[in-house]
Order: sequence, then structure tokens, then C-alpha cells
Amino acid sequence: MTGTSPPRPPADLARSGKDLWRALTDDYELAAQEMALLTEACRTLDSCDALQVQLTTDGLMSESSQGVRVHPALVELRQQRIALARMFAALRVPTGDDGRLQSRPTRGVYSLRPAQ
Repeated sequence: MTGTSPPRPPADLARSGKDLWRALTDDYELAAQEMALLTEACRTLDSCDALQVQLTTDGLMSESSQGVRVHPALVELRQQRIALARMFAALRVPTGDDGRLQSRPTRGVYSLRPAQ
């Protein structure tokens, strides 16, 4: 690192969001645009956790005026996961233990720089 401590996570983040924040800000130097995208990725991850808890509690199916249907939280969870994957791709979050960056090109891609 450059001698400065990593930025603190936003106060509204839950555990998963804070863990992701720390994992990336401890290891990488982020520009302002990357910080904004990381903030939204952390919030999205927390939303995914909350939706999963709702599904675990309620089950995958729910009663509606049209009968039994897929729980609306399942539909939203799928959308949130897609959004999160796109944010990870835009940030080029390393994909595994070998530290390689995601290789799929994306418009507006940032390139995370390891912290010095």
C-alpha cells in the first residue's frame, strides 16, 4: 500500500457488502468511478443476501390471485445477480486464486490496480 489506510466501507452496508468492500479496497487502488461502482456492487450483494433469506423463509413458490407462482423475490434475486455479475465484469474483479482478471472485454471497463 502507499502508506494510507483503505477507505472505510459505507455505513449502510451489511456483512457481505462490507466483506467485499474490504477485500477489494485492501488489495487494490480504486479511482473515483471504480469506488462508485464498488459501492453499488456491495449494496447489490447485500440485496442478494436479503432476497435469499426471504426465499429461504418463504420458499420458492408463493400464492397469488392467479394461483401458485414463483416467488417474486426469486425473480428479483436473479436480476440482482445479473447486475452484480456485470458490475464485477466492469470492475474486472479477479476470478480465482491465480489473481487473473476477468478477460471478457466490456464497455467502460476499469482495470483494478494492485495496491502498492
